[in-house]
Amino acid sequence: MEGKFRWMVVTAIAPIAWGSTYVVTRELLPAEHPLWGALLRALPAGLILLALARRLPRGSWWWKSLVLGTLNIGAFFVLVYLAAVLLPSSVASTVMATSAGVILVLAWPLLAQRPRLVSAIGAAIGFVGVAVMLGPGGEPINGWGVLISLVAMTSSSVGFLLARRWGGDVPLLASTAWQLIAGSLLLAPVAIIVEGPPPTLDATSLWGFAYITIIGTAVAFVAWFAGLRHLPAGVVGVIGLLNPVTGVLLGTLLVGELLGPAQIVGIALVLTGVLVGQFAARPSRRPAPQHEPAASR
Repeated sequence: MEGKFRWMVVTAIAPIAWGSTYVVTRELLPAEHPLWGALLRALPAGLILLALARRLPRGSWWWKSLVLGTLNIGAFFVLVYLAAVLLPSSVASTVMATSAGVILVLAWPLLAQRPRLVSAIGAAIGFVGVAVMLGPGGEPINGWGVLISLVAMTSSSVGFLLARRWGGDVPLLASTAWQLIAGSLLLAPVAIIVEGPPPTLDATSLWGFAYITIIGTAVAFVAWFAGLRHLPAGVVGVIGLLNPVTGVLLGTLLVGELLGPAQIVGIALVLTGVLVGQFAARPSRRPAPQHEPAASR
């Protein structure tokens, strides 16, 4: 159990870091350049990890990197960037946290991991918290921003599970680097055509990009994919509920977003859901052999 708990702590780094990127994006980065914003976030992180991994894709990993780069990086980062501009950080991160349920459900057909009751209960409690946090008492909600967040959440949920399915035979740093770089390469021509030359960055923007590149991307994605390799997908999904808690707290503490009684109750419910869901990581008395889909080479 100690080993499982260690991986849960590592995994929690990701949603906490992602929850903080909403505030950073909204307050420090240029809102009118979402495509360049996504590219400037992903490409440096991918190059840093590639320098550490010192390994290039082989065989089927060329096209797998493109698929995962699109789902987890290219489309995802643009949509998250737009959501961060359109929504308060608390709302944006809360909507994204519904990925816990999507991961729990899709892990069955994609990874042959049947949902455990305790994971479902934890996710359900967390969803109640999400609903409460989105209820009255906060700032007005932009409907387009919510829709964009839901599309981003679905894209990344599928991409995360495919990364788990395909990545068992590849070093973690390498596969994460390939996804980030592939997603960046797909973004680059679109950014140039749609938005023109890259934006001029002042000192504030440079600090913002440095944070979301190193902490919110390189460190966070490695931690998340490590969790997916060592924990049941349902447990990882429930841990992802820490994303909205971070977004709400930082939005309130740093930029003065309104935190009403409903948001406080919602935070408590989300944390309860995370605690309940962690029991799914406990081994049973007679562990069943884990089925891992064969990795294609």
